[in-house]
Amino acid sequence: MCGIVGLYLKNPQLESRLGELFEPMLIAMTDRGPDSAGFAVYGDEYDDGVKLTLQCDNADYDWQAFADRLQTAFGSLASWFQNANVGVFKIAEEESRVLGWLADHAADLRVMSAGKSIEILKGVGLPGEVATRYKLSNMRGSHAIGHTRMATESAVTLQGSHPFSTGLDLCLVHNGSLSNHNRLRDKLKRQGIVFQTDNDSEVAAGYLTWRMAKGESLNQALTGALKDLDGFFTFTTGTRDGFAVVRDPISCKPAVIAETDDYVAMASEYRALADLPGIKEATVWEPEPAKIYVWERDGIKVEAA
Repeated sequence: MCGIVGLYLKNPQLESRLGELFEPMLIAMTDRGPDSAGFAVYGDEYDDGVKLTLQCDNADYDWQAFADRLQTAFGSLASWFQNANVGVFKIAEEESRVLGWLADHAADLRVMSAGKSIEILKGVGLPGEVATRYKLSNMRGSHAIGHTRMATESAVTLQGSHPFSTGLDLCLVHNGSLSNHNRLRDKLKRQGIVFQTDNDSEVAAGYLTWRMAKGESLNQALTGALKDLDGFFTFTTGTRDGFAVVRDPISCKPAVIAETDDYVAMASEYRALADLPGIKEATVWEPEPAKIYVWERDGIKVEAA
C-alpha cells in the first residue's frame, strides 16, 4: 500500500503557494506510506540548456567545489543552489553532454531528474521529515506530484522511492504492482531506456519515456500503457506541460480527483484534499477504470477511454 498525490494549478496566481498547498497533501498520506517519500515540482524553468537535480549520500559533500568543476568543464554554468543533500544546476549545454560528463567525472552523484522545469526530491523517512528536509512548503511552481511508500516489490531505499524519472521532464508515481515488469524492462533496455533500479514502477516510467520519444503525446503513451502493462495500478504522471491520472481496468487501487477553476488535485484518499482552498465547491469524483485524464498547460483537458 502506498499513497500518491498530485496538484496542478490552473490559476498562475497560486504558483507562489504550490509547496504550501502541496505539503499537507503529501503528509496526509503518511499512514499509506511511512517508509519513504518523494515529490516532483515543476517550476523555475530554464530554456537555454538543461536543469539537473543531483543528489549525494554524503551530507558534507562540497557542492561549491563541484560547481567549480562543472564550470571548468563546460564554461556555461548559469546558476546553481544547494537544497540539503541535493544540488540543482542550470547549464547552457545539451543534456546528453552533461550526463556523459557526470558519468565519467562524478560517479558519487545521483541524477534525480533532468529537463527544463522538473526537480525531484526524495528520501527515506516519514513524509513530513522528507518535506521538511527539502523545504517543500517554500517551493513555487505550476504543478507537483508526490508519493509515500510502503515497500512491497523492493527494499526501503532512496533509489526505490518515487517519483521515477527516465526522460526529460517526465516522472511517474505509482500505487500498485506490475506483473510483467521484468519482461518489459528487458524489452525497453533493448530500445535504449536506462534503468537505475529493479523497481516495477520505474519500468512504467521507462515505458512512457519510450513511447513519447517516438513522438506520442502523454495521452497516447498512457493509452499504450493500458494495453501493455499487466497488473494493478493508479498512475499519476507529470510532464513539463501536463498532468495525468489513469487507473487500470480493474481499479482496485483507490483514487479521487477534485477540480475547481483554480486547480486540479488528486490523491489516494479524499483526506489529502480536505484542506485545499475551495474544496467544498470543487467537483469531486473517482476516476473511472481505464480512463485517462490529462490536463495540459494550454488549458486543454483530455479524457480518453
